[in-house]
Amino acid sequence: MSVAFIKEESAETASETLLPDRPISLHPNLVTEAGLKALEEQLRQAREAYEAANTIEDVNERRRQSASPLRDLRYFSERVRTAQLVPPPASTGTVAFGRTVTFERDDGRVQTYRIVGEDEADPKAGSISYVSPVAALLLGKAVGDVVTVNGQELEITAIG
Repeated sequence: MSVAFIKEESAETASETLLPDRPISLHPNLVTEAGLKALEEQLRQAREAYEAANTIEDVNERRRQSASPLRDLRYFSERVRTAQLVPPPASTGTVAFGRTVTFERDDGRVQTYRIVGEDEADPKAGSISYVSPVAALLLGKAVGDVVTVNGQELEITAIG
């Protein structure tokens, strides 16, 4: 429908409210149980925000207020739809999706991360995506194994 038939301030106003979709990874959408619940919650929140924005009477304000929730709604709908729940690994013998791994760097720093899906990764909170370079190198390794990342060696000291 042409913008000419809609109560709009201008064609620019309409185009300003169209946000590009959030990029969706080409990697399989692996998730932990907590990650799936978080995606479902974010989808619920996006749906509520979109519905609330649609109650605004002013067309221009409704478009502005609904743009971000609509984009999130599309993103989280797709992420929930494509989510592949990975059950917790039975063994702690090797680094696997959903496991926590501790390693020591050459400089003596000790770091611990849980390997999770892309949407639930938060390095500051102690979780990294399974597609991150560090996680990709650690997957399948055991305590005592050493991997090299950017010229620095990481030795696995614990798997939980």
